[in-house]
Amino acid sequence: MAEKKGPRDKVDELLFVRKNGTSTRCQLPRQGTLPHDLIHYVVESNLPLENGFLGLVASGSDAEFVLKIVHDRVNPNVRAEAVQVESIVEALQTQLWAGAFDEASFLEAAALAAASRGKPPFDFEGFSSRELYEQCLRLLNQWSMVPHFGKMELEFIAGES
Repeated sequence: MAEKKGPRDKVDELLFVRKNGTSTRCQLPRQGTLPHDLIHYVVESNLPLENGFLGLVASGSDAEFVLKIVHDRVNPNVRAEAVQVESIVEALQTQLWAGAFDEASFLEAAALAAASRGKPPFDFEGFSSRELYEQCLRLLNQWSMVPHFGKMELEFIAGES
């Protein structure tokens, strides 16, 4: 569940409740577009990647711990899938900030971000990167309509495309 805080707050909050009833929280920094961790929701719900941020949290890891691990650019032990997800999320976020989608620059950015961490890029063969962008726009619209102190519930099911 994503919860908006007050109008002057710089961060909102994510609450993760797993099927077994356990939970964990993390901050959701405001960024002027769809927050980074909500882009994770789009990516990990639509691509067959199980070891990204949300996948690791869903499997029982603490959200703050996972954030530190998957965002550590120099940790060679981060799984390739976690790096691929992070690279795709960063590339989508750049496209959202630009206000338009350019597939070639998106794919290049995602590939370069993965390579800079020593991991192979995700192979988009058979997947629509434009559709990911469009879903981000739809989720941004939903998030924009949530009032301060309001909540938006999302059910995470790892992508099986």
